[in-house]
Amino acid sequence: MQPRPSTFSIVARDPETRAIGIAVQSKFVSVGSVVPFVAADAGAIATQSFANVSYGPDGLDLLRRGHDAQSVVDTLTAGDAEAASRQVGIVGRDGSVGTFTGDDCFEVAGDIQGENYTVQGNILENEETLTAMADTFEATDGGLPEKFIAALHAGNDAGGDSRGEQSAALYVAKPEGGYDGRNDRWVDVRVDDHEHPIDELERVFKIYDVTLLARESPEETRELTGETAEAVTTVLADLGFYDGTPGETFDDGAREALEDFRGVNNFENHDLELLEDALARGWNEASGEGVDRVTDAIWHGLSRLDRL
Repeated sequence: MQPRPSTFSIVARDPETRAIGIAVQSKFVSVGSVVPFVAADAGAIATQSFANVSYGPDGLDLLRRGHDAQSVVDTLTAGDAEAASRQVGIVGRDGSVGTFTGDDCFEVAGDIQGENYTVQGNILENEETLTAMADTFEATDGGLPEKFIAALHAGNDAGGDSRGEQSAALYVAKPEGGYDGRNDRWVDVRVDDHEHPIDELERVFKIYDVTLLARESPEETRELTGETAEAVTTVLADLGFYDGTPGETFDDGAREALEDFRGVNNFENHDLELLEDALARGWNEASGEGVDRVTDAIWHGLSRLDRL
């Protein structure tokens, strides 16, 4: 018998941006290769427990043909002799929600639904895992990725997978949201094996966000000055991008260093003026050291701007 990718996940849609996707964590290697199936023109499907991965492509096809999410769940499970051991959550591009938790799923197993979302899990430490995910998803401000990551953290903090942590994934589709607008793969980040996979997923997502996702243009920008300018320049010097003496003025040499840092780290998605503004606004909120500190500061500074 195949190992069971027992897990907790959330499937959700943002009607304003037409983004739709899944966030998932499990004590199972590379859960992102098994559980999530997402397409902007259809919906999102999380298949877990003794996962039947054919639910993914078959279910997306049914959604494209106009079936609502619950009728897709009913069709998939009706034709599956081992449905009692399956768990599935579906949200259609129309906002419809459908779920199924088989009677043979290992306890604690269950699901909770709300407007445009469903959470589900099995082999959980407690039922509060699901409640915490649903409540946090509804209460969190920001875009769908932030709401997903917050829900994963909340579920894990409330109890999570009773066996522990190993992998996590975040997969969100949006029409023309992929690289250069040529597919719908807006966010696709995975952590396949890690001691703290949700923390690592969040760290990698921030890099992904700064590198690949566009933001609206700001009405105004700030320049780096004072202690923040000196701190940023010191890090750039430590990283080998700046060879002057760091001070409280972010001069032309410091900007050239930031330009070089931008190129090496593939942050050309944002112009130099916007990166300086982001560092000025986000430095005090950021954590980590070196490249991680600079990247985290940029991410915090950009977060005031809506994604496009």
